[in-house]
Amino acid sequence: MDKTLDLKKVIIKTLDLNKALDIVSIDLKDKSSMADYMIIASGTSSRHIQSLSEQVLKKFMDYGMKESKIEGKESTEWKLVDGIDLIVHIFHPEKRKFYELEKVWSEFIPKEKLII
Repeated sequence: MDKTLDLKKVIIKTLDLNKALDIVSIDLKDKSSMADYMIIASGTSSRHIQSLSEQVLKKFMDYGMKESKIEGKESTEWKLVDGIDLIVHIFHPEKRKFYELEKVWSEFIPKEKLII
């Protein structure tokens, strides 16, 4: 089975076990070259969001993804954990509603056309 797909399942399970809310996975393979999957979840407080991001980063490291990192360290309402082929956004519910990433990335995004 695909290593990225296995890791996606592990990350979703980790978020669920650590009480993340509204976990959503979006397949980006045909929409973007930045990653294969995006996972979006909500935390209940700044401390919860920080803890979730650290748990996700640990799972990435356990899977040998040593270049993974947490973006938004200064933010109390949002963290992004970059796992190269798998991106995890963890939001405070109000920020998540504001950015609506599920809506943006769930819609079909046409590939750029080369005009000659």
